[in-house]
Amino acid sequence: MQVGNDLEILKSLNKAYVDSVQNSDVGWFEQHLSPDFLNSNPDGTLVERAGFLAQIAKPQTIKGLEPREVNIRMLGEVAVIHAKTVYTKPDAQPGTGRYTDIWQKRDGRWVCIAAHVTRS
Repeated sequence: MQVGNDLEILKSLNKAYVDSVQNSDVGWFEQHLSPDFLNSNPDGTLVERAGFLAQIAKPQTIKGLEPREVNIRMLGEVAVIHAKTVYTKPDAQPGTGRYTDIWQKRDGRWVCIAAHVTRS
């Protein structure tokens, strides 16, 4: 396994994931989520891949979503990404959150298999 190369790939995927949330880019997620993907939403609901894609398709009400304090842990063919987010709420107030994304290398490519998101 090429850990260095995989780490760079995961850094790029993490940035693209956040950008794709901000831009409601369903196409990116269709390519990078596993068929069995699950997401824990900030309101505590758990949605499968189709439900997540429907959520992503709606225009975002937050602006300036950026990842901070990104921590990527490689665990063989699995990687766990923890990070903080900063953004601007619809009322122009600053917001923060955290997310955890779990990626797995399947058939030679990284796919996101699960995510957990909080916002404050």
